[in-house]
Amino acid sequence: MLVEVKVKSLGLDRASNTPVVILQESEGERVLPIWIGPGEASAIAMQLADMQFSRPLTHDLLLDVVKGLGGELSRVVITRVSESTYFAELIIQTNGSTVSVDARPSDSIAVALRTDARIFANDALLERASIEIAEEEDASSATGSQMGPGASPEGAGGAGEEEGEESVMSAEELKEYLRKLNPEDFGRFSP
Repeated sequence: MLVEVKVKSLGLDRASNTPVVILQESEGERVLPIWIGPGEASAIAMQLADMQFSRPLTHDLLLDVVKGLGGELSRVVITRVSESTYFAELIIQTNGSTVSVDARPSDSIAVALRTDARIFANDALLERASIEIAEEEDASSATGSQMGPGASPEGAGGAGEEEGEESVMSAEELKEYLRKLNPEDFGRFSP
C-alpha cells in the first residue's frame, strides 16, 4: 500500500555530516529519514526556499525534457530499501500511457517539488521506521538513556541511497542507529 508523504524537513546528520531528508506521512506522524547527497540536498533546499534561477538547473532541465516530449510527472513513489539503498520511481504520463522511471529518492523529491507532484512511500518503509523509533523510545525509557544531538554508534553512516557505496554498518547496527534517531537530532541544512 502507498502512503502520501510530504517533505517535513531537510537536515544535516551531525554524526556523519550527511544531509537527511525527512519525509512525514501526510495524514499521520510516521516519518521516513533518507540520507542523501549534498548536491541533491541543495536542489531540494533551493526549491523549498523558492529560489529562482535565470537558467534551468539539472532537475529543471529534466522536467523541461519530460514536458518537451509531451509528458507530465504525475507522482513519485519511494518503493523499497535494499542493503541501505532506497529506490524510487518517477511516474510520468505521456501520450495516454504511463511510464515508470527508476530514480534516486533525492532526485525524485527534487523534481516532484518543482511540479507539485504528489510523493508516496511504500507503507512498509514507514512502518519499519515507525517500529524502530517506537522500540528506541521504549528502550530509552527503560534505561533512562537517550541519544543526544550529534551522537551516534561506532561506525554510523546512516541509510542512504547511493548504490555501490561501501556499507560501514551491518544491518543490525543500522537498525540500532535508526532506533536512536530523533528528527531533532539533525541540524538544519542550507545550500
